[in-house]
Amino acid sequence: MGKVTYKRLKGSQSFRQRLLLATLSSTPILIEDIRTDETWPGLHKHEISLLRLFETVTDDCHVEINETGTKVKYKPGIIMGGRQHRPHDCGVTRSIGYFLEPLVVLGLFAKKPLTITLKGITNDSKDPSVDTFKSTALPILKRFGVPSEGLELKIESRGVPPNGGGEVILSLPVVQSLTAVNWIDEGFVKRIRGITFSTKVSAQFENSMIRAARGIINPLLSDVHIFTDHRSGPQAGNSPGYGISLVTETTSGCFISTDTTVSHTRDEETSGLADDEKKGLTPPEDVGHEIANVLLGEIAQSGVVDSTHQGLLFLLCALCPQDVSKVRVGKLSPHGVETLRNIRDLLNLKFIIKPDPNTESVFLKCVGFGMKNLSRKVS
Repeated sequence: MGKVTYKRLKGSQSFRQRLLLATLSSTPILIEDIRTDETWPGLHKHEISLLRLFETVTDDCHVEINETGTKVKYKPGIIMGGRQHRPHDCGVTRSIGYFLEPLVVLGLFAKKPLTITLKGITNDSKDPSVDTFKSTALPILKRFGVPSEGLELKIESRGVPPNGGGEVILSLPVVQSLTAVNWIDEGFVKRIRGITFSTKVSAQFENSMIRAARGIINPLLSDVHIFTDHRSGPQAGNSPGYGISLVTETTSGCFISTDTTVSHTRDEETSGLADDEKKGLTPPEDVGHEIANVLLGEIAQSGVVDSTHQGLLFLLCALCPQDVSKVRVGKLSPHGVETLRNIRDLLNLKFIIKPDPNTESVFLKCVGFGMKNLSRKVS
């Protein structure tokens, strides 16, 4: 065997995408200087958990972490997928949404369809909630030719910070390759759907959020349905909390979403409860009011996806066959810009970016990397 050549990267940013793109392109990577200047240097718990997750769904993957956690060597393996019988514990420093974005893309190119149970936080204010993922990210995959059959995210129980206790089951089909898209028409708003949830608090919190959200949206659109999901007992996880997820469907089949969660949070550095434990939580009326306004802001940006899902959209475009994909998004989000840089660095692929003079949206065009699932049997 020859000596392995590692592509050298620095810093803690974009850890998820670097692992994902390195695995898909079979590029061994060496990440150095991970939070070397911070009080708590090195990898955080959720990043170590993500590495373990990649080890679970791949075979012959090799990970080396130095003593301080500031340096990681990662040599990708073969993406196996299959039915994972042991649940993966995502911990309580980041929500399950943090793990889902790289996992759904990775699983498409596995040897066998993936089914895996993830445990931890289902809803928080940092990452997209599992509800948003189900209503928005999965339809985006279908745009790129991923079959509906076998594509599912089931919420078994909910868990909010600080102690989690949620559980979801993700099922993914495998594809031979994705389909390039020409997706630039955002269409007109057709309907708005949503879901509120509450765990270990009164169900009245949900009604208050719905009334407040409807107060903003109903004067503009009549087709609005917001469902409730009140959990108690083991299905409510280990901490009290409540939240709302809203999604807009347009006439051209775009899904624009936003969500938020209110709960006490844990201070990552001390593992104790953060200062908001001493303060009262945001009233549900304010939560509903705020999230409805955020959704209207996302719709106004004229993109085919919301700002949260720009990264996923660009990744899928980049992994398409060597054909042209053209998409339109609103103002580029920091996550979207970081994704474009990672695609350039690890796939050697660049997007052509052109602003739309009539709106504040941006057109992006690229020729795909030509990612093929070599381990899947052709029927």
